Amino acid sequence: MSNATSPYHGVFFDLDGTLADTAPDLVAATNQLLVARNLAPKPYEVLRPHASAGARGLLEGAFGITPDHPDFISLRDEFYTNYENALLVHSTLFEGADHLLEQMEKANLPWGIVTNKSERFTNPLTDLMGLRQRAVSTVSGDTTPYSKPHPEPILHAARIANIDPKKSIYVGDDIRDVIAGKAAGMLTVAAAYGYCGCKEPPTLWGADYIINHPLDLLQIIFPNRG
Repeated sequence: MSNATSPYHGVFFDLDGTLADTAPDLVAATNQLLVARNLAPKPYEVLRPHASAGARGLLEGAFGITPDHPDFISLRDEFYTNYENALLVHSTLFEGADHLLEQMEKANLPWGIVTNKSERFTNPLTDLMGLRQRAVSTVSGDTTPYSKPHPEPILHAARIANIDPKKSIYVGDDIRDVIAGKAAGMLTVAAAYGYCGCKEPPTLWGADYIINHPLDLLQIIFPNRG
């Protein structure tokens, strides 16, 4: 599945913090938990970096608890309900992301989504955003027995699309994305405009490239364009 204008055969993206800016709705679902307990909601800027790590990260940011805390499961389930009821209120594609996808589609360069979000949320959200209909594969954190940083979800997405992972790119906004992409044999791109919630800055993730805007990816995908 080669492409006339790109040396790559496919591009795979993380979802939250890479293709879609979903933090507004994730933070809102988290703050609902605080308000329901008569606690002050956290500022958006405080919780945004935790959005890439999903419920685990957001509950740690809001309540300071980890998955071994006795209240974690009940809070997580309540968070899931809050989020499921308001998946697409303020979430949007990042500026330039749709143009990026359109340029790839014009060049017949397939693209897919590999996220740690569970299918319960990924499928309805990507349907509503018009992404799943366009993607060659959409793989969630519970599609395979593994989630990133394990490479299997990314390899699974490449198999579905019948694309050689060694001729593909993986783009994500967390170090786990770079670890997974490298283990899958893909060229890795760190999305520094995303949530980047891990302790290490993107410059230390070991990615092949770092981009500060979705459209920066075009120069990597199409290096021979003028």
